[in-house]
Amino acid sequence: MPLSAVIVDDEQLARDELAYLLNHSEVNVLAQGKNGLDAINLVREHNPDLLFLDVQMPGLDGFGVIKKLLDRKVPLPQIVFATAFDQYAVKAFEVNAVDYILKPFDKKRVAQSIEKARAKLDAGAGSDEKLENLVRKLESQKPSTAKILIKAAGRLLLADAKDICFATIEDGVITVTTSGHAGMEGQSNCRTLEELFENLDASQFWRAHRSFLVNINHIREVVPWFKSSYQLRMDDRKQTEIPVSRAQTRRLRELVNL
Repeated sequence: MPLSAVIVDDEQLARDELAYLLNHSEVNVLAQGKNGLDAINLVREHNPDLLFLDVQMPGLDGFGVIKKLLDRKVPLPQIVFATAFDQYAVKAFEVNAVDYILKPFDKKRVAQSIEKARAKLDAGAGSDEKLENLVRKLESQKPSTAKILIKAAGRLLLADAKDICFATIEDGVITVTTSGHAGMEGQSNCRTLEELFENLDASQFWRAHRSFLVNINHIREVVPWFKSSYQLRMDDRKQTEIPVSRAQTRRLRELVNL
């Protein structure tokens, strides 16, 4: 029986090359994605036997994808990490990956990865507790006092994550605002809000809207809006009002017991 697979890599050429090799190795490529969010959605939608996952991607990286899938209790496929860097291979094994393949891809090496995955599937070996424990361990090793770089008025400033009030993205540029009357505002060097979020405490920060990431500890007031929607008034010096998307209204109710 052919195996099914999903390929996620931010490089189109890498995806095409791997898809070509897989299609000649009795593997049916169900879908391709270019970032971590694609990976999560495609695994949930297709439930593939195999996930070929790039380690380094903008925003949510390969290890972040696994953590999100575990958090959402999505059944994990057999995972093969794809990387251009040898040093990441060791880390891939730390999270119990089936295998890893180096770029540029080698036909024989890809075939070996497929056979290893097939053997595990035939043996009924799924994702085990070791995988979850090691991903949690990786997460716990992240520094809790992370500094966030903000570029403002030609200066490179470092802000404590806890002082960040909110971040917003417009025309591909992320602006970060810190709290209080002496707060500052500047640009982040992150390319997406997802990438910024990965450097912050997920228990303190919330994606209230597709264009806004807020620190729940700096919400000053919840303002009722039209048609049962809400806005958040933050505690920055401008007391900025941030919309809550309809999809996040339920989460807001949970946060503040509305």
